[in-house]
Amino acid sequence: MSATIKTARGVYAIKIAVPIDRADDFSVVTLGLERADGIEKIALKVRVANSLMKSAQIDTPEKIVERLAPWLEREFEQTREAALKGIRVERRLFEISFDASHPGPFFNPAGRA
Repeated sequence: MSATIKTARGVYAIKIAVPIDRADDFSVVTLGLERADGIEKIALKVRVANSLMKSAQIDTPEKIVERLAPWLEREFEQTREAALKGIRVERRLFEISFDASHPGPFFNPAGRA
């Protein structure tokens, strides 16, 4: 499954790079973002509290990507820069965490889908 986002730099495809890593409290999905012309590839990890996923009725990695796509489109430049810095300077994948204090695109008032 993949989604696409339109950015000032062009269209990027968002793909699940590795199977989701599930733990008791959170799930981690590793994403690959690739520009449509293939000139740039970015990877990052997204950690989501399982409580957020449950309240938002998200039960698959594909639904995580679906929920993240509009957020990534809005936050693309900042996220891209942090992901590139993580890879080039810190030698690790940039990780974004969403939990009760920072629900981001997983905010779901009153448990509505």
